[in-house]
Amino acid sequence: MAQYNFERCNVLLVEDNVYVRNTFEDTLRHFQFGRVATASNGEEAIDYLKTMGGSSGGALDLIISDLAMAPINGLLLLRWTRVSKESPNRMVPFMMLSGAADRDYVNSARDLGVTEFAAKPFSVTSVYERILEIVDYPRQFVTTQAYFGPDRRRRKEPAPSTGDRRVKEEKDVIVVYSADKVVKPDKPSDVWYWKLPNNLKEKVAGGFSGGNVKGELPQDLIAQAEEELDRASLDFANWALEYVSKLSDLCTEALMEPGRRAVFFDQIHTLALELRGQGGTFGYPLITTVGKMLYDCTGEGCREDDKAVEIVKCHIDSLRAILREKVAGDGGDLGRQLIKGLRKSVEGVDTVG
Repeated sequence: MAQYNFERCNVLLVEDNVYVRNTFEDTLRHFQFGRVATASNGEEAIDYLKTMGGSSGGALDLIISDLAMAPINGLLLLRWTRVSKESPNRMVPFMMLSGAADRDYVNSARDLGVTEFAAKPFSVTSVYERILEIVDYPRQFVTTQAYFGPDRRRRKEPAPSTGDRRVKEEKDVIVVYSADKVVKPDKPSDVWYWKLPNNLKEKVAGGFSGGNVKGELPQDLIAQAEEELDRASLDFANWALEYVSKLSDLCTEALMEPGRRAVFFDQIHTLALELRGQGGTFGYPLITTVGKMLYDCTGEGCREDDKAVEIVKCHIDSLRAILREKVAGDGGDLGRQLIKGLRKSVEGVDTVG
């Protein structure tokens, strides 16, 4: 085991929530990354990446990106990174973060070539462990006419007889040893494997990339980052109350303009995703629980009548109570009563009339 040194590494952090972006940037700096560039959405990230070719600051070693952003989200950024001729490194490790780590999102990211997918809320330790996974266990890249990205099957095992689109064995593929030119195979049946040196590990392990050396959690750096995260948590309630206020305004607009409820519910759904993703990170897991409940009941195809607006209001009341009383952690008996009361309120609204 070894403690890696990330001072020579450059990371790009893409996150639209300025509060979360600043906190995450501080976490990465505690991990001693040499350079942390930031972007507030996929569009800004692409503009930054387009300049990397002529940059003297060194190659980009890692991208960490939120998923739900506008105007260009994390999935579109990932696709651009993997397929665009303007991308400075189509094989750069890409970690996706999302408060909605649902199967559809995970599968979409996988099929576009994500390296790691991490769910929000995150912890300092879980982020570092994901980075170690990228360094110590890099997946070979695979190219077909329909896919370019890390091998989607992490373990080497015989391909099943059915239900798997990639059934070729290594003896049937073309092995490529240089990343100088990335192009698609000529035939639909062709598969290429990229066997490349682990340059990232060489950087962080002092020039040694041997398979026997694995990274360890630097407990002192983890502790410092957790202390910083605890300090950031003190301001979380104020930030979250701003989101609750926006939710309340959207509820009022939905009641006043029933013909535009689809638009308002979509915005409510997005705000619920933010609260779902951030609450647990900053010591308010009940906010994550209520945020997920609100997210689930405002998704595509949800009901949009007056009762649905009342259900949203019930969630807002619960969120406001949690933040007003600063119910951190699981809240004990009070937390259980809040969630139980919310469920009863929702059930009551849902059955009235």
